[in-house]
Amino acid sequence: MKFLKLLAFISFFTTISMSGQEIADHALGLRLGDSDGLGAQISYQKAIGRYTRAEFDLGFQNSRRFNAFKVAALFQWVHPIEGIFNWYYGFGGGGGSVNFEPIPNANNPNIGEELGGGFFGFVAGDVGVEANLNLPLVIALDIRPELGLIGYKNFQNSFNFDIALGIRYQF
Repeated sequence: MKFLKLLAFISFFTTISMSGQEIADHALGLRLGDSDGLGAQISYQKAIGRYTRAEFDLGFQNSRRFNAFKVAALFQWVHPIEGIFNWYYGFGGGGGSVNFEPIPNANNPNIGEELGGGFFGFVAGDVGVEANLNLPLVIALDIRPELGLIGYKNFQNSFNFDIALGIRYQF
């Protein structure tokens, strides 16, 4: 039901505003992704040229099982499709840290088994489609494959897909 409401919202504003193959100088908002990206991320985009931009994302999660943060920086090329729609691709990387809460030992509940954690680094690609609305909003859907390079063992040499919906205010 939420998906249908979002689809109706997008199609309503798509028919109202039929402009915008230019990218905004700045865009700030949220990138709502799956858990590989640590859920919701604060996202900022800065235009570098007419069809290029930089994107910076900060994700953090605090739960009973772990505490983590993740920072990503990407360089993107933006190409118009038709009307208000653009597609983009890019590359970049980032890093972060994860700390797991100790799991209680079955034999002695006062002693916890440490799961470890620590810093990690990754490289990433990015491919997506966006609707550049006149509201001043941009709504995007992207896929970001990430390859862990260094650091914490669960992220090192791992391959993850981070799929997200971005909603950003342009200024």
